[in-house]
Amino acid sequence: MIPLPITDPTWIFFIVLGIILIAPMILERLRVPAIVGMIAAGVLIGPHGFNILARDSSFELFGKVGLYYIMFLAALEMNLQDLWKIRYKALVFGLLSFIIPIALGFGANTLILGASVVAGVLMSAMYASHTLVSYPIILRYGLSRRESVNLAVGSTIVADTLTLLMLAVVGGSFKEAHSDFFLLWLVLKTIAIGATIVFLFPMLARLFFRSFNEGVIQYIFVLSLVFLGAGLMEFVGMEGILGAFLAGLALNKHIPATSPLMTHIEFVGNALFIPYFLIGVGMIVDVGALKSIEAVKIALVMIIVSTLGKWLAARVVRRVYHLHKTEGALLFGLTNARAAATLAIVIVGYEIHLPDGSRLLNEQVLNGTMLLILVSCLISSLVTERSARKLALDTEEAPARPDTVQPHMLIALSNPTTVEPLINMALLLRSTQKRTLITAVNIIRDDKPNAQERGLQLLERAAQIAASANVHVQTRSRWSVNIVSGLSHSMKEADANALMIGLHHKAHLFEKFFGRLATDLFRAVDKQIIVYRPLSSPNTIRHLQLFVPDNAEYEPGFAEWAAHIAQLAGQLSCRINVHAGKHTQRALKIFWAKQRYSLQATYNEYTDWDNFLPLAIQTRESHLAVFIIARPGTLSYQNYFARMPEQLERHFTARNLMIILPAQYRGTYGREDALPPA
Repeated sequence: MIPLPITDPTWIFFIVLGIILIAPMILERLRVPAIVGMIAAGVLIGPHGFNILARDSSFELFGKVGLYYIMFLAALEMNLQDLWKIRYKALVFGLLSFIIPIALGFGANTLILGASVVAGVLMSAMYASHTLVSYPIILRYGLSRRESVNLAVGSTIVADTLTLLMLAVVGGSFKEAHSDFFLLWLVLKTIAIGATIVFLFPMLARLFFRSFNEGVIQYIFVLSLVFLGAGLMEFVGMEGILGAFLAGLALNKHIPATSPLMTHIEFVGNALFIPYFLIGVGMIVDVGALKSIEAVKIALVMIIVSTLGKWLAARVVRRVYHLHKTEGALLFGLTNARAAATLAIVIVGYEIHLPDGSRLLNEQVLNGTMLLILVSCLISSLVTERSARKLALDTEEAPARPDTVQPHMLIALSNPTTVEPLINMALLLRSTQKRTLITAVNIIRDDKPNAQERGLQLLERAAQIAASANVHVQTRSRWSVNIVSGLSHSMKEADANALMIGLHHKAHLFEKFFGRLATDLFRAVDKQIIVYRPLSSPNTIRHLQLFVPDNAEYEPGFAEWAAHIAQLAGQLSCRINVHAGKHTQRALKIFWAKQRYSLQATYNEYTDWDNFLPLAIQTRESHLAVFIIARPGTLSYQNYFARMPEQLERHFTARNLMIILPAQYRGTYGREDALPPA
């Protein structure tokens, strides 16, 4: 007979992994969210269920990591540009989701449950907080950029910050040493630490990512910052979840959504830490505590009032901002779950002893809170799953544009030092909606047969880098009499619409800036050509300096490169500074607006193209300079293009550089009516 609870670490970990593996498989057939299964499994195996496992230190450790992970991922997945546009809506929703539950809760706690004023305030704070437990469902359906999701995540900052401040004030009022300026001092410390996280962490990330490219080291660095932020918040008297959330906001622009680092972060969290946290939450619930009528009454009041408060807040916001009914349901689903702050509040209240020896929040309130956490997480998961699935299906069933085809990008690899930056840039430019195909090709000249093995190693490395971001890259090794001919034929064979190459490194002083290879490619390939020279990691880029010649909007490939620039800016969450003529600026504005790209762009009229020095002064180390150029004889070709290589070499030697030659055929991005009139 195996003694229960099991204490052997090996078997504990095996049982937990078994639950993480089997629960989603079973519940998927029952159309029940996997999150519900994790919590229910925790109830069954926990000390209040079959007592198979005790809630030991491993659940506290991994559970805390999982909780921080949820908050960190929620901030990391946000589109800050979209959130900034709806910041006032998020503020309003956050205040409503805090004030309405507080008001309803305080009235119910004091009038129905007979709680004291202080206990009533503390219990109502539990109703006002919410944890994004069901956020992994949003990630699974790819809805993290929806306005309703950004509203819910943005409101988390407001509601949880106010809730945690309330907790700190009530908890601090029962301490022996209590200053009259306690609240003011707490707010000042919180603002100071928050500002430190928001402004210092990005600086550290930029310095670190410029020096280290290895995936494991970057992941450990990011996780260290998450716990540093959480620890600093706990140090000043706030809950660590706020610090983890702010760390996600601070690192948001430095971890692109399609990067291998983001894939690693999501994988580890969703595979281990977040399920561990959910199982640990279930282990706290004591269903057997509902033996007395009073306990049932407390639990029902807490569940009904808290759920009603969040539902009313979501409904008011949906009505005020004219959101779709499904979007309103998603708002309610995301903000209804309680876990982190609620646990902190009830534990603090349970540990506070009043002068008569009783607890501020007794055992019945503690058990009622555990049931509140369970039921709220169940409701949140079910509602979020249903509404997210409906939104995803509505999006997928939208009619596809008849004149679009699947984009295909070809990457020419020949230099081991440029393999990683070229693949990473291709991942950033890759359209996830249109599922851009990526093919890495290495051309072997007939007179250099010994280069085949080296080329195969480059292709294997490229496939590994892309696989770490869950992207399949096709590889192709091709023999040819020369590189230009090989790439030209590879473009035709693959039916690719874009070619990416690394910028030539000059071997001799009098060698051309582009080199003979690029110059010959410009003549041989009429598809879009992207020449990229990275001096730092793409995730350190903060601005795109886009230089566009006059009449570029009339070129057939205008829509393609404009879409690529918008895609890159969206992935990096960075601003675009457009330097172009008035008509070209207008064309870009029209195109990006019709294609519904969410961008932060500033437009500068620039006409002195014979002198790049003023442009170089505006381009800093954290910028990417993007030049749109043209082939001779095309509509946007200008005389200064003949002198451009000399200008680039003189003024942009120490800058990240990208040069794009638009295609000379009708591209695959957008419809004809999305283009500016010719």
